[in-house]
Amino acid sequence: MSLRRLPLLCCLIGCGTGESPAPLDLAINGGRVIDPASDLDGIRHLGIRDGRIALVSEQPLAAADTIDATGLVVAPGFVDLHSHSIGAGGDVWQVRDGVTTSLELEEGASPVAEWYQDLEGKSLIHYGVAAGHIPTRIAVMQRVSTLAGYREWRTRGEDGVPPRWSHAPASPEELAALRAGLLAGIEAGGLGIGFEIAESPGSSREEVLMLFQLAKELNVPIYAHLRQMGIDPITGSLAGVQEVLANALATGASTHFVHLGSSSLNYVKPIVAMIEAAQARGLDVTGEVYPYTAASTGIQTALFDGDWRARLGISYGDLEWPSTGARLSEGNFAEFRRRGGAVIIHMMKDENVEYLIGRPGIMIASDAMPFVEGRGHPRGAGTFARVLGRYVREKGTVGLVEAIRKMTYLPAERVRGAAPMMARKGRLTAGADADVTIFDPAAVIDHATFDRPEQASTGIPWVVVGGTVVVRQGSIVPGAAPGRPVRRAAP
Repeated sequence: MSLRRLPLLCCLIGCGTGESPAPLDLAINGGRVIDPASDLDGIRHLGIRDGRIALVSEQPLAAADTIDATGLVVAPGFVDLHSHSIGAGGDVWQVRDGVTTSLELEEGASPVAEWYQDLEGKSLIHYGVAAGHIPTRIAVMQRVSTLAGYREWRTRGEDGVPPRWSHAPASPEELAALRAGLLAGIEAGGLGIGFEIAESPGSSREEVLMLFQLAKELNVPIYAHLRQMGIDPITGSLAGVQEVLANALATGASTHFVHLGSSSLNYVKPIVAMIEAAQARGLDVTGEVYPYTAASTGIQTALFDGDWRARLGISYGDLEWPSTGARLSEGNFAEFRRRGGAVIIHMMKDENVEYLIGRPGIMIASDAMPFVEGRGHPRGAGTFARVLGRYVREKGTVGLVEAIRKMTYLPAERVRGAAPMMARKGRLTAGADADVTIFDPAAVIDHATFDRPEQASTGIPWVVVGGTVVVRQGSIVPGAAPGRPVRRAAP
């Protein structure tokens, strides 16, 4: 008998213990197991017990429930760092796209405790949130204390008088209250500090520096949306990146750039070069991209203040109203801005998005937006299958193993410093959480389009969340809600 296999057999039969191990709840047999954490890529059999991976075997396993994964890839469940659709029905689309953990780290929330409480026992997939700069700014400057109050201010149309929360500078007293509110959010389990200062132009440089100082003090990451993004060589995306990197360098705060495709526009390569140079000098700086050439945000936000067409290099016809699919015009732009709501912005080039997807270390994240009456940006339903089907299989932009790493291990590691429990996600090793996505590499594909976004990805027949099968042979298991919170652990 091979000594190399003895520990595995002992685990299976209870060698030396005098008793047999507890039976397995679930076995996943015969699949191509890809584990970015250990660099395993081979035919294996997974045994799952009590929500964890009990063993990875070279021999088929018996269990109360068994999945035959022959011909399929068995990967860690996908970890999405950037979703705004949590709690708004997004889990039913994301889980069929292979996502097992969905996090709201850019916008964040306030109050954080209420955000977590609202999702308890209701989610197909795991969930977590950052303490949000904009939500906390609204709480302080508009004197609201509930999620409902925040959402009302966040989505109201632009009536010609910008609200204080977005455009007014904070007083010294408000700055102190803002810091206290963010601190409370992190102490309530927030996974970092998220900001979108392009949409809060009243935020001073001092205020933004304070966010980085607080993140460093609490040892949590910053999730950064640029203040300036656009094609202008002086005041555009390069300047926005330089502000973030300067604060990261000055404070030592771990920093993650959200949606680099839409943030960078035509400056993708020099921005990636700056990020990689900062990494080479020891800064903990990372970034993400979604695989689409259109962005989406509220038309009422400060992104559309002033001469936005010159700043972004687009015009009215590049804006799409999701509920009808109609393109906007100079004649109706003001009307839609008064109404408020998410607009789709066709503003990126495919070659720049493809460059980011293929670049080592750049993670995949969806920036999922809630669907409203069945309409919205397709990234909320198709991001991960789109990467696997179009950019791995069809274009060869990135290899399969590396793509899985960008969707699992790397995002889990990004969050692990704030939430050590993430050391059990994004990997398929004994002791890891049993979050597993099983897909057909020859068939996985997205179907969500701008015309019909509510179309589930296919080629992902099985998804397991915390040891519970939630997608079985391509269909969601009725009544399943095994999602659990991902919270910051207090030091």
